[in-house]
Amino acid sequence: MPNPNLPPGFRFHPTDEELIIHYMKRKVSQPSSPLVSIIADIDLYKFNPWELPAKAKFGDNEWFFFTPRDRKYPNGARPNRTAGCGYWKATGTDKPILNSGGLQCIGVKKALVFYEGRPPKGLKTDWVMHEYRLLDDSSHSLPRLRGSMRLDDWVLCRVREKNNPPQQIQEYSEESSFSSITGLSFTSRVNSIDSVNEVKAAYVESPRDSAEVDQQQLHSFLTSREGLPSP
Repeated sequence: MPNPNLPPGFRFHPTDEELIIHYMKRKVSQPSSPLVSIIADIDLYKFNPWELPAKAKFGDNEWFFFTPRDRKYPNGARPNRTAGCGYWKATGTDKPILNSGGLQCIGVKKALVFYEGRPPKGLKTDWVMHEYRLLDDSSHSLPRLRGSMRLDDWVLCRVREKNNPPQQIQEYSEESSFSSITGLSFTSRVNSIDSVNEVKAAYVESPRDSAEVDQQQLHSFLTSREGLPSP
């Protein structure tokens, strides 16, 4: 779903560290921050995964959400993974997320797969999710009513369908007024070009650039963008 507040060509592809530091931590400590408002707040476990793209604020092949988590049992710490017509099943153990220096664990990530039906006979689907949470957000947690089933006020989820992976495109960053949004960058792609005329069409960007393009300049342009060997 395109975001009308972002110009064409911008993509949101934050690292795990950025998701924890700039989004999860701000969500629990500064919930009114404009930065975290670009990620939708929903109760993810009320929906089937194929219903989620329409509820995201942006995304083509993967979608981001903040969602609360409830307990499966009143006195336990196990989360309730029932969702829509099925359930999310964890795969493997929690993966620690380290800071850029690699010395401090700042959060954890869990991988899950969606199954249709009821356990243990659910039908595995291609929908996968990574769930990000802080190690300890108790200092920012809302007061709990006695007997509350709420386990976490917020976790951050990245959802995608396995047979629809993120597009692999050549990217380069440009300075822009959107540089304050962590994880957001401008992306551009030079398609495969089969003739000099097509190269000129790709290289010339405005009417004032319509003069004849020097052949050596063209080759230098292609070499830098496509990795072609020098003559």
